[in-house]
Amino acid sequence: MNKENIIQFSLNEEGLKELYLSEVQKHLKNMERDTMLMDSKQLCEKLNLSWPTIEKLFLSDPNFPKMRVGKKWLFNRKEVQTYIDKWSGEVRQKGGTINLD
Repeated sequence: MNKENIIQFSLNEEGLKELYLSEVQKHLKNMERDTMLMDSKQLCEKLNLSWPTIEKLFLSDPNFPKMRVGKKWLFNRKEVQTYIDKWSGEVRQKGGTINLD
């Protein structure tokens, strides 16, 4: 008797859809990271802070990487990351507490 190799498989459509959406989300996040500039809303999301808090903590600092284009604030992603890394290290060295008064 001649046996044939038969491969059988089944697809879980819901699982496949979840995998597809997950990969699309990863791709979109990578695209967002590649964007050089972000606006105030994106900065709030990146730092997980409200705009009033960002204004109090960072906008008054002349070293914070910011640009004003018309009425809109823009921020260079890489420069913001560098600034925040340095700033957070300094905050931790001083005890890790920030007063917003």
